[in-house]
Amino acid sequence: MTNNFDLAVIGGGPGGYVAAIRSSQCGMKTGLVEKANLGGVCLNWGCIPTKSLLKSAEYMEFLIEASKWGFTFEKLTFDFANIIQRSRELAKTNSRGVESLLKKNNISVIKGVGTLADSSTVLITNSRGLETDRIKSKHIIIATGSRARAFPGVKIDGKLVITSKEALLMNHPPKSMIIVGAGSIGIEFGYLYHIFGTKIEIVEMMPHILPTVDSEISDLLKRNFEKKGIRIHTKATVESIKPDKNKVTAKISHVDGIREISADCCLIAIGVHGNIEDIGLEKVGVKTQKNAIITDEFMRTNLKGIYAIGDVAGAPWLAHIASHEGIVCVDKIAGKDTPGMNYRNFPACTYCKPQVATIGLTEQKALEEGYNIKVGRYPFSANGKARVIGETEGLVKVIFDSQYRELLGAHIIGPEATELISEFCLAKTLECNDEEITHTIHAHPTLSEAIREATLNVFQGAIHI
Repeated sequence: MTNNFDLAVIGGGPGGYVAAIRSSQCGMKTGLVEKANLGGVCLNWGCIPTKSLLKSAEYMEFLIEASKWGFTFEKLTFDFANIIQRSRELAKTNSRGVESLLKKNNISVIKGVGTLADSSTVLITNSRGLETDRIKSKHIIIATGSRARAFPGVKIDGKLVITSKEALLMNHPPKSMIIVGAGSIGIEFGYLYHIFGTKIEIVEMMPHILPTVDSEISDLLKRNFEKKGIRIHTKATVESIKPDKNKVTAKISHVDGIREISADCCLIAIGVHGNIEDIGLEKVGVKTQKNAIITDEFMRTNLKGIYAIGDVAGAPWLAHIASHEGIVCVDKIAGKDTPGMNYRNFPACTYCKPQVATIGLTEQKALEEGYNIKVGRYPFSANGKARVIGETEGLVKVIFDSQYRELLGAHIIGPEATELISEFCLAKTLECNDEEITHTIHAHPTLSEAIREATLNVFQGAIHI
């Protein structure tokens, strides 16, 4: 046994490394155990590299339509391998940045696989399963993340049947691709590969793509995708996926019957599975449910001194949720005043084009919960800045409680939606009413004016429509 810590973190993803830094800031001696690259799946195989690729897709789409901006090309080409390489370099740079942050905050980084030996001991093993160290800690945070959920009975071979990780490493776009699942991952890769010439078919069992998003917003995105030439099958169940030599065939059933579709590859994007196995949970008695560790609002498990944050603690599986859970958890351990996690007040973003961002209740959910609501909308087609940048498709939609004028939800589809949503996040955190938003002067011309106009449209009437 080489080290004793006040707090040890198992996993160096966006939850784990943030928790470790917060712990050090609170004056605790901190250790972090990580078996692979710092930054976790998000930084190395998710958030960062995918957004790099999506930015390349945005530029490609702009170049394809460059003539309307006054630019012409004799022959437009792209180097997809170089596009992929840029995304990998960005991931490496950010991982090194996390390493630097941990060093700056005097956090001991222990390489290896961390397993609970008891409620205060973490066993460290190497890639061959051999014990290399044991550490003692007063508090232990489990932040082991998640992995792509497998499709029952189908083997991921990395070529014909792939996950998002393999989709990040292709040296050239396939001619065709089936995507099973129309959540954010499926939608983002569908947009990405379509822009670079891949024939895309997306299969989703729910009635709408982006099933957790307000249905009005997801329907607008579906129409946009179909206008681009992406085929989408909703209310469709995948009965089987069969790879065969150089193609893969999916049998799907929906209201029109059963049909088969074939493509060069099939991306499985049906969600994630918490990494709860082989970390000693059963041995020490940590309770789990539905592939996730059960926690309270301060991320405490049923065992004193053991906590869980991020994807391993269940939905919503978002990097910024993991990071905030880490801060809430450590602040509670350190005796700071913290309100705990509020899962009704967080943004969810999809970085296709047009972008989609949402916070709070959907219109349907607000009605189901018994609210008497008023809804405001403002189209980007009426926004001066949107016209200037040539991105007028989409709208801002806001939902308020009609009695107390409380902001219940906000939903955006359109240019820079993932940036604009933060104003609504702040408004909800501060419990703003509509007048506090509309009395805030927004710069002109900006996309953010659509936020004010949509809010004006709830009770008073928008000015510019």
